[in-house]
Amino acid sequence: MDEPFGALDAMTRDDLNVELTRIWHGTSKTVVFITHSIVEAIYLADRVVVMSSGPGRVVENVDIDLARPRPLAIRATPRFSQYSGHIRHLFAELGILKEA
Repeated sequence: MDEPFGALDAMTRDDLNVELTRIWHGTSKTVVFITHSIVEAIYLADRVVVMSSGPGRVVENVDIDLARPRPLAIRATPRFSQYSGHIRHLFAELGILKEA
């Protein structure tokens, strides 16, 4: 899935993230999901593959060890913030994202 929720408003995007998770849980199919949203990647994934810009290469595989099912409120937890901070730092090291 290549950025399927990219053009949606935040509330609809959240609803579809929950729905995709429900469908995935019911089918146990593998889903490759491409997103520019760090929060979305962490919420949906068991593994986030961080890539560099051109030429694209894998910078790091980040295993996401958060219990399932994941409520949207998990995004406010310290562990979720640690994953987000780590991924943001990787992008900052690549010069793709500025750290505040």
